[in-house]
Amino acid sequence: MDDITRGLAQALELILSGDAALFEIVLLSLQVTGAALALAMLAGIPLGAALGLGRMRAQGLVTIFLYTGMGLPPVVVGLFVYLMLSRSGPFGSLAWLFTPSAMIVAQVIIAFPVVAGLTMTAVQAVDPQLRLQARALGATRIQEMWTVLQEARIGVVAATVAAFGAIISEVGAVMLVGGNIEGKTRVLTTAIVLNTRTGDFALALALGMILLTLTFLINGAMLQLQRVRDG
Repeated sequence: MDDITRGLAQALELILSGDAALFEIVLLSLQVTGAALALAMLAGIPLGAALGLGRMRAQGLVTIFLYTGMGLPPVVVGLFVYLMLSRSGPFGSLAWLFTPSAMIVAQVIIAFPVVAGLTMTAVQAVDPQLRLQARALGATRIQEMWTVLQEARIGVVAATVAAFGAIISEVGAVMLVGGNIEGKTRVLTTAIVLNTRTGDFALALALGMILLTLTFLINGAMLQLQRVRDG
């Protein structure tokens, strides 16, 4: 128990002292996850809305792929991206392997089906009468989609939060394609694993506390934003 208390005290000291290495890891984590989440939302929300409105060819097949993607083990995603970006892979010329770009690609693949699938479910739950009213008022397809998304915004926010949680806490994929290189590709989750293995529990605890705090704050901010918009 004394060791745990001592470790927590040292972790708090690292956070409060503004340790440069610690906050470098935090900043990179936010940059990678933020970029991946933004890209996943840009592609996933429109696709989910289109599927929810039933306006896509081969809708059943696309839906199956989305649901399969939602259940993909992250380490499998990491392996796929690694093979695609390796020197002998089709995108090896990009030289993205073991860079933040590769980590963003892996996280987008993980987040995209979550955003699209949950958005689709949220849109399908909207009263069909709303769509009929929008059409009766002369709304275009894009305007109709936007109206339905506005009504389904709680579900869309939930999709975003779920995707964020899936990628901010992910370890296997980013470690495979990023390499956990100090000062270059080391993020919160990979740093926690490394420091736990090397016995630096104070730093691992500090990183874990920051990860939990970030998740809490961002989810709280999204919830507050939703309340403001509803008000």
